[in-house]
Amino acid sequence: MSSTENRGQWGSKFGFIMAAAGSAVGLGNVWRFPYLTGENGGAAFVFVYVICVVFVGVPMLVNEIAIGRLTGKNPVGAFRSLGANNIWTALAGVLPLIVTFVVLSYYSVIAGWTVGYIYTSLFSIQIKFSEFIANPMYVIPLGAFVILATAWIVLGGVSGGIEKATKIMMPALFVILIIIIIRSVTLPGAEKGIEYYLVPDFSKITGKVILDALTQVFFSLGIGWGMMITYGSYLPKNQNVVTSSLWVGAMDTSVALLAGLMVFPAVFAFNGEVNQGPTLVFNVLANIFQKMPFGNIAGALFFLLLFFAAITSTISMLEAPAAYFMDNKKWSRKKAAWTVAIAAFLFGIPSALSTGSSDFFSSMTVNILGTQITGTMDILDHLFGKLFMMLVVLSTCLYTGWFMKINTIVDEITLGAPGFKSSKILGIAPDRIWVFAIRFICPIIIGLVVLNVLGVFGG
Repeated sequence: MSSTENRGQWGSKFGFIMAAAGSAVGLGNVWRFPYLTGENGGAAFVFVYVICVVFVGVPMLVNEIAIGRLTGKNPVGAFRSLGANNIWTALAGVLPLIVTFVVLSYYSVIAGWTVGYIYTSLFSIQIKFSEFIANPMYVIPLGAFVILATAWIVLGGVSGGIEKATKIMMPALFVILIIIIIRSVTLPGAEKGIEYYLVPDFSKITGKVILDALTQVFFSLGIGWGMMITYGSYLPKNQNVVTSSLWVGAMDTSVALLAGLMVFPAVFAFNGEVNQGPTLVFNVLANIFQKMPFGNIAGALFFLLLFFAAITSTISMLEAPAAYFMDNKKWSRKKAAWTVAIAAFLFGIPSALSTGSSDFFSSMTVNILGTQITGTMDILDHLFGKLFMMLVVLSTCLYTGWFMKINTIVDEITLGAPGFKSSKILGIAPDRIWVFAIRFICPIIIGLVVLNVLGVFGG
């Protein structure tokens, strides 16, 4: 099978939007966004987050999808095609594939938790979250199931596997969200949660809130992971990159906003604590479902929603490094997909054991730029899910804006979107606004986030 046949192409604009939105929509929306909102003042954080999506997230999304379509290659091949030297290729091409692979290894473990909780919720099985994640007989097989399901979809190819699966799962995800939101907002006392989530107290907006919101934007949209470049490489030239990016950003943000509307009314209705960190969904919310009438069904639906959100992301996490082997090593899709899947599962075992079942992996502690991080999963997440991911975003932005002919990207975006140059927004052509954002706004803001991750601001 030739490399071109291996790669494939999206069958429709709708299919691409569903796949790219599915790549962006994940546990970051339904699990991470609510607990960060709870830690950062509720509606104030939501307000800052939406602003960050519009002014930073979408321009970077357009950039990565356009790079992919322009070159028709994975991140490594893309930056080599753009004339990048070895340093830029390493930072913006190789590093995102490493980041994506490592994140896939522990993200699949967390996704496995959602599968387990579908079962425990449906049959009203009482089990503490700490006990569940500490049992290797649960977490390792469940993580393997997620990897196998992901590989099975990726083996179907771009149109026949990824596109077909996400066209089913993404609409299903929205339907389940709406069902649970209706149940949540109609609970007695839910109005307090709605007010907390939708009525901002602007005095709560601090530097930490802004930086946390920016970090969440990149984590949620999948920018800096190489996935959007890879998905963009399958996009036909006649498709509109701008409107597709706007749809992806809008769908991703909508899921996050709806997830909060699902979580906080229920938490307030049962007098739960919003400032629970990562355990908010798996611990607090699971217990709340047990107290609801028909809570077992609502709980099972909720964790099915989490599973759909997770697997639409693991698909792209596996596809991005697999595309490298198909493009650069001329491997078949089957060989590439299974190699990445098996390697990710094996690499993820220490993370699965770090949540309590292994003293060695759970107590492992490293000092990363003055910050003490304990546990293999947390160490990998801090390094790859935050620091290295942000370095990739910054490198991509700087290279596009300052180290290559940016008009090459502008011309690519204009294909299928002629209004990108000819229309006006407040008297200015959209391409000029985008160039200004990529050259000035995004690098400055991303640089501040990188400094925050490095601990410069004490964050």
